[in-house]
Amino acid sequence: MRNRFLVAQLGARRHYAIPRMLHEAGVLERFYTDICAVKGWPRLLRAVPDGWRPSGLRRLLGRVPHGVPTKKITALTSIGWDYRQARIKAINNDQVTASHIAFGRKFCEAIVRKGLGHATATYTFNSAGLELMQAAKRAGLKTVMEQTIAPVAIELEILAEASSRYLNWNSAVSCGPNIERFVAREEEEWWQADCILCGSKFVSDGIARRGGPVSKCRIVPYGIDGRFIVDRGPRRPGLLRVLTVGEVGLRKGSPVVWQAAEKVGAQVTFRMVGQLGAPTEVLRQKPDNVELVGPIPRSEIFEHYRWADVFLLPSLCEGSATVTYEAMMAGLPVVCTPNTGSIVEHDVSGQIVPPLSPEAVAGALQKWVDCPDFLEECRVGAVRQVPQISLAAYQQRLLKELTNL
Repeated sequence: MRNRFLVAQLGARRHYAIPRMLHEAGVLERFYTDICAVKGWPRLLRAVPDGWRPSGLRRLLGRVPHGVPTKKITALTSIGWDYRQARIKAINNDQVTASHIAFGRKFCEAIVRKGLGHATATYTFNSAGLELMQAAKRAGLKTVMEQTIAPVAIELEILAEASSRYLNWNSAVSCGPNIERFVAREEEEWWQADCILCGSKFVSDGIARRGGPVSKCRIVPYGIDGRFIVDRGPRRPGLLRVLTVGEVGLRKGSPVVWQAAEKVGAQVTFRMVGQLGAPTEVLRQKPDNVELVGPIPRSEIFEHYRWADVFLLPSLCEGSATVTYEAMMAGLPVVCTPNTGSIVEHDVSGQIVPPLSPEAVAGALQKWVDCPDFLEECRVGAVRQVPQISLAAYQQRLLKELTNL
C-alpha cells in the first residue's frame, strides 16, 4: 500500500512543487502552510485593483498552491502573520533566529493539535518539522524531511571565512546564543527522519561533515515547471548581459559579483534582482556596470530572464539553487560554484568556478565575450538539459525515493 503524506511547509518554497506533485500522484493527504492567497483573509486581497497593489501585496498574492485542491489545504494564517511581524521587529540576526525557532515549533504543534488524519507519512523541511516528526514517530508514521540547504553549522563556517575577506559585508553572518539552538534543532531532525532528501551532493556532504546519518540521505535534484521557457531567438549585439537573482548579500557571493564586474569592465553589464541584504554603505560602492533592481514578485521575473544573455550565481552555500534551473530553462548558460548545488555541466551548459574567486568568474565571462560560438554552444547545452530539470522528471525522482519507504 502506498503511503499518504501530510506535508508541512512554511512559505511558498519552489512554488509549492512538493504538495502539487504528491497530489498528482494521488498520495497527498493534507497540506499545511502558513499564509497563502487561497485560504483565510489573504484570499480577500484579490479584490484590491492591480494598480493599488504594492510589491509586498503582489508577492503575497503570488502565494497560490496551483494544482493543490483548496479542500486539502490548511493555512495557519495567524501563525504566519505573527512570524512575519516578529521578523520585522527583530533588530539583529540572533533575534531572527529565535523567531524562526519559535514559530517553527508553533507551526508543528498547531498541526499536531489538529491531528494527523489518515496520513501514513509526513514530509517536512529542515528546522520546521521537529515536533511534527516526533509526534508522527509516536503514531507509527514514516517521516521524510528535506534538507533544503547545507547544514547551518556548515553555512556558518563558510560565511565566517567569507566575512574575513569581505569585512564590510559581515552583517549577513548569523551569530548569538540562539544559533546553537538552531543547529541542535536541525541536527535532531536528521535522527527523527526515516529519509533525508538532499537537493545536491553538497548538502549530503555537509550532513556527513557534521556526523549526521548519511545512510538516510538520498540525493534528489529539483525540477521546475515549463513556465520559465523563453523563446530567445538570436543573441542581440552589444554588451554581454549578466543576470543574478537572489538576495544581494554575502551568502549569494555578491561581493564576488562586484569584483568580477570591476575586472571585466564596460564590456559586460550586470543586473542583480533580489532583496538588498548588504549594508547601505556597501551598496553605495557598487560598480558602475552593476544595476540593483531590488525585490520583485516572482511573476515579474520573466522579463529579466528574457533580458539576459547569461546567468551568474557564485553562491557560497545553497541546497540546489532553483534560480539556476529557471535560468537554464530560460535558455541561459550559467556560471556557478559547486556550492550552488546546480546540475550545470561544466563547459556544456555553463561554467563551474571555485567559490570566493572573482578572478575565476571574470575569466569565465571573458571566455564568452571573446568567443561567441562558445557562448552559443553553452546556450544550446542548457536547452538540452531542460528535460532533466522539468517538474515531471523531478516528480519521477522524488516518487522513486518515497516509494522506497
